[in-house]
Amino acid sequence: MEHEESQHFPRKRRRTRLCLIMVLCAVLSLVVILAISLGVAHSHVLSSSSPSSESLKKTIIDRCEAFIQKNKSSSANNCQKIWSAFEQAFVGRDPCNVPMEAYDPLIHTVIQDPVCNRMLFWSKTKKIAHDFTEKRDCFLTLEDTLVGFVMNELTWCGKEESNETFTTGCPGWTDCVNNTVRSFWNRASAAFADAACGDVTAMLNGSIATPFSPTSVFATIEVKRFKAAKIKSLSVVLVTKENEGTTCDDPSLQDLQKEIDPKLKYNCKAVPE
Repeated sequence: MEHEESQHFPRKRRRTRLCLIMVLCAVLSLVVILAISLGVAHSHVLSSSSPSSESLKKTIIDRCEAFIQKNKSSSANNCQKIWSAFEQAFVGRDPCNVPMEAYDPLIHTVIQDPVCNRMLFWSKTKKIAHDFTEKRDCFLTLEDTLVGFVMNELTWCGKEESNETFTTGCPGWTDCVNNTVRSFWNRASAAFADAACGDVTAMLNGSIATPFSPTSVFATIEVKRFKAAKIKSLSVVLVTKENEGTTCDDPSLQDLQKEIDPKLKYNCKAVPE
């Protein structure tokens, strides 16, 4: 009996060592697998911003080239130069600290022929205004120009100490005053208003309490840049729902008349949607 036990115990030890070695190997294998997985995930995170940047670049250049192909008058524009001027406005900057002036080089890079008597401004009527200009090419909104068409409905921003362009995680329109997208549209709107000439039309929403909102881009930027030396008249098209809504006597529209140069002719017409 003692002899049998002395032979049995070494076998137990060998089995125990073997089990320990197998467990250790399994743990090491798991560690290696986790390390590789984390490395791949980390690599994916680091490179995820690059496809975003390249995707935005491709979208903008493709839109730019399509616009030029459709509008031969814009053939003098270079889409690569437009992208470069656009990118330098915000890359490497705090996305809440991009003033509208940062887009000056972009605005000066884009060549746009004047479109006197055809410019249509809008406020709280974006869909209606664009449906209208899509069916009738006698009017032109900001989004029908090269720079507006290219950037319409896009989101972008940069980050401090980064040379990447991001399309997610960017501040929204009201999150901060000088955010990347809002400053662009303010600057583009200013340029559109600066180019206004002849008879100008504005499509406003007659179904809301204040058709001429004092906080709108139309009020704070565009109207303030209307110059009597270039503009003859301002015609307001007040879009209302059938048998309801405000009229051309609305107090906010009286404020609009006070805002514009008295030399400009002003008229207003309420039109059912």
